[in-house]
Amino acid sequence: MSYLVPSEFVTKMVDAGESKIFMSTKDTLIRAYMAGAILALAAAFAVSITVQTGSPIFGAILFPVGFSMLYLLGFDLLTGVFVLTPLAWLDKRPGVTIGGILRNWGLVFIGNFLGALTVAVMMSIVFTFGFSTEPNAVGQKIAGIGVARTLGYAQYGAAGMLTLFIRGMLCNWMVSTGVVGAMISTSVSGKVIAMWMPIMLFFGMTFEHSVVNMFLFPSGLIMGGKFSIMDYFIWNEIPTVLGNLIGGIAFTGLTLYSTHIRTAPKRPIK
Repeated sequence: MSYLVPSEFVTKMVDAGESKIFMSTKDTLIRAYMAGAILALAAAFAVSITVQTGSPIFGAILFPVGFSMLYLLGFDLLTGVFVLTPLAWLDKRPGVTIGGILRNWGLVFIGNFLGALTVAVMMSIVFTFGFSTEPNAVGQKIAGIGVARTLGYAQYGAAGMLTLFIRGMLCNWMVSTGVVGAMISTSVSGKVIAMWMPIMLFFGMTFEHSVVNMFLFPSGLIMGGKFSIMDYFIWNEIPTVLGNLIGGIAFTGLTLYSTHIRTAPKRPIK
């Protein structure tokens, strides 16, 4: 696989962030919608594998297929733009503003949510034969996840909220590593390998990813999970988005700093 040195792939990251900020509303929404839909299908696939094998590790190993597909196709996840778009502002690219960054984040959130929600409805139909029966084993598993990872945090109050936030941060450190991984190679195989490892890690560690949750929790609600839409937003989606955001911004800063240190000219020893 052809490897790019840090100074080269950081430039690619800045260029990518700048292009996303200036993308049209329609294109941004479409790319985000497709990303949300593909990642939701990957989550459904991973849960199906977990149910079939009885081992979550197999679901974690195979989940990154969705992430790899959507990034190779150029689609956008909220967690990815959290790390890429600030780079263009920090690099002082002409016309890049905080307002432009926030606009991009808002549009990507909406697109991801709509894509994930579409798949949630479709898969709920599949799991219940058009809502004519109780959910099958996979549907029951998804509904159980919704309960455990919403009310499971709520019962611990502030400590649960803090845990959720930290899991969101750790998730986006790994997702951001996957985004970088897509840029450190010029070959498809190299990109996929570099993306696969951190995404497998975050899914296997059950860290909180806002877009994955956009599928899991609506699916759980549709199929009879015992929690409300407000429980979902308060005890999962909002803290997860904030954790993903802070994790992405922290990764952005650390990437720039470490790359500057590694690529800065060496001072002569006197």
